[in-house]
Amino acid sequence: MALSRVCWARAGLWGSAVTPGPYVTRKLQLARPRAGLAWGAPRLFDLPCRSSNLHLSPKADVKSLISYVVTKTKVINGKYHRFLGRHFPRFYVLYTIFMKGLQMFWADAKKARRIKTYMWKHNVKFHQLSYREMEHLRQFRRDVTKCLFLGIISIPPFANYLVFLLMYLFPRQLLIQHFWTPKQQIDFLDIYHALRKQSHPEILGYLERVIPLVSDAGLRWHMTELCTKIQHGTHPAIHDILALRECFSNHPLGMNQLHALQMKALSRAMLLTPYLPSFLLRHRLKTHTTVIHQLDKALAKLGIGHLTPQEVKSACYLRGLNSTHIAEERCRTWLGEWLQISCSLKGKTHPCGYATQIQIIFIFYSEITLELMSEYCETLILCINSFAYRG
Repeated sequence: MALSRVCWARAGLWGSAVTPGPYVTRKLQLARPRAGLAWGAPRLFDLPCRSSNLHLSPKADVKSLISYVVTKTKVINGKYHRFLGRHFPRFYVLYTIFMKGLQMFWADAKKARRIKTYMWKHNVKFHQLSYREMEHLRQFRRDVTKCLFLGIISIPPFANYLVFLLMYLFPRQLLIQHFWTPKQQIDFLDIYHALRKQSHPEILGYLERVIPLVSDAGLRWHMTELCTKIQHGTHPAIHDILALRECFSNHPLGMNQLHALQMKALSRAMLLTPYLPSFLLRHRLKTHTTVIHQLDKALAKLGIGHLTPQEVKSACYLRGLNSTHIAEERCRTWLGEWLQISCSLKGKTHPCGYATQIQIIFIFYSEITLELMSEYCETLILCINSFAYRG
């Protein structure tokens, strides 16, 4: 005690020359809050600020952080797009089309999943769906089949680099329409239609060879008369086409009586793969024609007037008409005549509506391309395709 008093006395004499010990410092620090409480209470305007800091929601911080990140990402992405467009314009076009194609394909996949879920939950069959849902599933299945081939060839190591090169060199064969440029869509559809027309002479020749084998004399006369009208550019009436329905239900033009070469020609005319065994070709042709007929029934229920211009052109192209260079009103007229014949199928011809569906191509080609004799032959060939499916 005496020693501590001496030290305090020296500190008092020398001022701040001697620093207090740790015990004293700790005691003074503990004494400060008391002094604060004694000297004055906290100010009122400090209370809301302190309480707001205490009750700040962490969700608000997370949302603000996410919005900040999204905003910055959009800014960086915009700068990146401007950089590509300015320095690499050709690559930027391909990049933009590829990204938009991925977005559209993903949207199609989600829509197809919703439709399939609805079918599963409500026990709905394919032919009970609406026209747009049926068409969406049909097209999505074809797109997935095409993408599946790319996935298979990209399985080996480092093969994905080769796949990108192949997609750039062969976009028509390997890519779906979502990844085509507007010019490519027109050019590729023309190419596909040209490939489709190449099979017409073969089908037409087969039809001419089997006319004498038709047992009914009236049907032979009607078929010969119809061929003559088409070759001379005369517009055939719908009843002339429907009069030949029974001719393609049995031998020699029934589906079950067709040979492999004939089915391959019909598959090319339908833009189906001809490089399959005979039983698979026959199955695919029957399935394809049945789906087309189901689409026709749903479209007749919906009404052609409710279709958009793009939907009209797609429907006509699916049924054998190259609608890329034809006015919308002409396409609607052609499609209406097609439905008139397709929906008139009854009895044994009802399941295979494609028979009469392609026959309507006679009507349009004879009306639009009267100056082209080859077109008449092609329409006749398409008629043969449709007739052959009836069996």
